[in-house]
Amino acid sequence: MLTISQLAAYAGVTVRAVRHYHRIGLLPEPERNRSGYRTYDAAAVVRLIRIRTLADAGVPLARVQELLDASPEEFAGGVQEIDKTLRAEIRRLQDTRSRLARLAAGEHLALPPSVVDYLDRLRGLGVDERYIEMERDAWIMIAAQVPHSIDSVIAKKHEELNDPDMVMLYSLLSGALDWPTDDPRIVEVADIMERLMNRALVAGETGADDGIDDQFVDLLDSTMAESSPHAARLLAILEERGWSGWTRIERVPADRFNTHR
Repeated sequence: MLTISQLAAYAGVTVRAVRHYHRIGLLPEPERNRSGYRTYDAAAVVRLIRIRTLADAGVPLARVQELLDASPEEFAGGVQEIDKTLRAEIRRLQDTRSRLARLAAGEHLALPPSVVDYLDRLRGLGVDERYIEMERDAWIMIAAQVPHSIDSVIAKKHEELNDPDMVMLYSLLSGALDWPTDDPRIVEVADIMERLMNRALVAGETGADDGIDDQFVDLLDSTMAESSPHAARLLAILEERGWSGWTRIERVPADRFNTHR
């Protein structure tokens, strides 16, 4: 007969593990001898080795009892079911690791890959990192509002970057962060924006349903207006020319336009 320490040694587990298996009912507790000690036989060693083997294979302890008492067919089916569960868990953990890796990159936090690629393209054009950070924060909010269409929105933004005027606009806006508040180049920015707006108007791309509610558009516009000392002046110039908005650019109605002349 074996003591608990000998049993544990033969099965390759700790005494603490043996006691735990007793508590959860996996390993029946034997009768105690006259001295009050538990004594084990060879059957206990075999069962404990089977428990350890299943546990080491990743079988949850809650399922070990079921498999120990199963027929060969039931055992095979149970193992397949556990394997399926483990494979699903592995996929979940791999996905979690991928998300963590993206988060470690900083910009991937709350941003889809398409937006990150777009911001990287702006960097390649020499856009100031401070301006990119402002765009990043805006895109985080937009992507959360229209997650299913953000990729198509970004695809359109990539097309716009093929226009030299758009590239020049980004260059000027990026540098504007360091301009004095009365810098005359703000008018040049307004000129470029007006050309881009006129093209969008001709193409029927202004005032389109973009899936973003008016309140959220107002939030983005106010955020932009507060981000730069030049923003209010730029928007005022554009409105004097008959345009309103920043996130959703629209032609100002004639009656409203006349009040600003």
